[in-house]
Amino acid sequence: MTQPISVRPVSGKADLKAFLDLPFGLYRRDPHWVAPLYLERLEHLDPRKNPYFRHAEVALFLAFRGERPVGRITAQACRLRAERFADGTGQFGFLEAEDDPAVFAALFEAASSWLAARGLSRMQGPFNFSINDEMGLLVEGFDTPPSMMMGHALPYYATRLEELGFAKAKDVIAYDFEDPGHIPRTLKAAYDRALANPDIRVRPLDKKQLMSELEIIVAIANDAWSENWGFVPWTQEEMTALGNNLKLLVTGDYIAIAEYKGEPAAMAVSLPNINDWIRGLDGRLLPFGWAKLAWNLMARPPRSVRMPLMGVRKAFHGTAMGGVLGMAALARVRSYHVSRGTMRGELSWILEDNMRMRRMIETFGGKAYKTYRIYEKATGGG
Repeated sequence: MTQPISVRPVSGKADLKAFLDLPFGLYRRDPHWVAPLYLERLEHLDPRKNPYFRHAEVALFLAFRGERPVGRITAQACRLRAERFADGTGQFGFLEAEDDPAVFAALFEAASSWLAARGLSRMQGPFNFSINDEMGLLVEGFDTPPSMMMGHALPYYATRLEELGFAKAKDVIAYDFEDPGHIPRTLKAAYDRALANPDIRVRPLDKKQLMSELEIIVAIANDAWSENWGFVPWTQEEMTALGNNLKLLVTGDYIAIAEYKGEPAAMAVSLPNINDWIRGLDGRLLPFGWAKLAWNLMARPPRSVRMPLMGVRKAFHGTAMGGVLGMAALARVRSYHVSRGTMRGELSWILEDNMRMRRMIETFGGKAYKTYRIYEKATGGG
C-alpha cells in the first residue's frame, strides 16, 4: 500500500538538512543541474544573515511519504511588497518535488493555507525569496546548465503546477552571448561617438569607495526599474550584503557606470559565473573545494559571466541619450571581459514585455535561450 503524503514545517537541524539535501536525489541523472553550495544556501535561509528576513515572514515546509522526504516549498509574506502593491499577494519558492501530483498538491496546500491565514488572497512564485533573488520556474532551456543565481528545474514541474490551476503571471528571459567579441559595426560607431561626447563618461567601479559606489548602483536600479512588474526596491541592508559579496568576486572593471554631465545615469554589473567553478563539488567546499574555488577566483578569468544588473535612469527612458548611455555601460563591460578571453556571457533576467531592452540586447547579438515563468493562483484567503 502506498504511504500517505504528509507535510510539516521545517523544525531543527535535521529537517533543515533534509530541505537542503532534497534536490540532490531529484537531479542525480540531470547533467545540467549545478549543486548549490551548502554554506551559501544555509546563510540564505538564516534569518540572522539574510537581510530579506528584516522585512518578511517565511515558512519552510517538507513533504514526506512515510519518513522519506519527497518535496519541499517555502511560503513568504513580504512587508515591502505589500506596502508597494497592496494586492494581497504572497509568494512561494524553493519548490522541488518528486513527480507525483499528490506531493505537489500537498505542498501547495500547506503554502496556500499559511498565506491565507495571513490574509493573503493570492500566491505567486517561485521566488527564492524575492524578485531580487533567484526567481521563476524554468520552462524553456533545460538542455544547458543555469548561470549563477539562476534556477534549474525538471520539465514536469510546470505541468504539475498547471494541473493545480496555476496560471502564468509573467515570463522573464535569459539571453546568451556566445560570441561577445562580435559587435555590429553600426553599434561600434555609436559607441565611439558616445565616448567622444564630452558630456558622457564611462568608468569602472572604484572599489576603494565601494559603499558609495554601491549607493549609486542601487539608486540607478531602484529608479530605472521603479515601474517594472513586481519590482521591490533594494534596501540598505541588501546593498551592504551585495557589497560584501562583490568584494570577493569582482574587480572594478566588472562594473561600469555611465555619467552624463557629471551625474551617474546608467550602470551595468557583471559577475563571474561561479557555476562553472562549483560543478563537481557536490555542494561542498571540504576537504578540497575551498582550494579549487580560490584557485579559480584568483588564477584565471571565468569561462563565462552573468550580467544580473543593468539600468538607465528613468529620466532617460525613451530617449536617444538613454539608449547611448545603456549601450556604453554594456559595451565597456563586454570589452573588459573579451580582453581577458572570456567568450560567453548571460544577460538575465529581462521581462518578456520589456521590448526596449530586449531589442538593444538582440542588437548586440544576444540570443534568448532560457525562459523562466512566474505562476499565480488564488489562495482562498483575504
